[in-house]
Amino acid sequence: MNINFPAFLVLATFVTGAIWALDALIFAPRRREMALSSGVAGASAVEQEKLPLIVEYSKSFFPIILAVLVLRSFLVEPFRIPSGSMMPTLLVGDFILVNKFSYGLRLPVLNTKIVEIGEPQRGDIAVFRYPEDPGIDYIKRVVGIPGDHIRYAGKKLYINGKPVPQKLVGKYIADGASASMTGAMRYKETIGEVSYDILVRSNGFNRDFEYTVPDGQYFVLGDNRDNSRDSRFWGTVPEVNLVGKAFFVWMNWDPVAGGITWSRIGTIIE
Repeated sequence: MNINFPAFLVLATFVTGAIWALDALIFAPRRREMALSSGVAGASAVEQEKLPLIVEYSKSFFPIILAVLVLRSFLVEPFRIPSGSMMPTLLVGDFILVNKFSYGLRLPVLNTKIVEIGEPQRGDIAVFRYPEDPGIDYIKRVVGIPGDHIRYAGKKLYINGKPVPQKLVGKYIADGASASMTGAMRYKETIGEVSYDILVRSNGFNRDFEYTVPDGQYFVLGDNRDNSRDSRFWGTVPEVNLVGKAFFVWMNWDPVAGGITWSRIGTIIE
């Protein structure tokens, strides 16, 4: 079951804030009047006033929930990498941070953009709501922006008729949850000023593709080219589905090795 956490945060913020406000404006003055009418001095009435439990909890939790809502909606949001589709850049078990304002500020739940700040660039690693099921978050690398002609043939990427430079690094060697890709060929791919590593298997599946990116859409690929369900399968990502730009690995828990991979902590995502 997928829990709509942004909706939960908005609802929790509204409910706790409303309870606190109603008590402060209506019920608290009534309690003080009753205390005064019973003969308790004014200062003592305030000191001796006992808040109802629901009001006490709301007053305590409202500022915390509001702070989490603002932080998560407009600044940074944590995500966990569940699959190897972005290897070797991102590994299974990576816990990452996503910059929520890179592509503009959006209202939580409604996802309506309220402030234009920036747009995805070729080479960005973007988190977005999966077009075929917006309740699921996906992460891939942007390789095509509106107007680009994208071609993927013979395991090579072409943008606007020009091949994207690739340089062989060598065989990929890994252990733990990433061991399944050991033996794949590792290449350094460069789009503009952005360089990153990709994985390719000579005997992996070959899905050639050619497409012109429409306005307001983005073409994305996984860095693990033979093990990624991306724009080659389901099309482009609408601008409204964008969540943010991944920029930092703050922890990795390898589900196979059953422990923290300390060398991954602090990795800058490029």
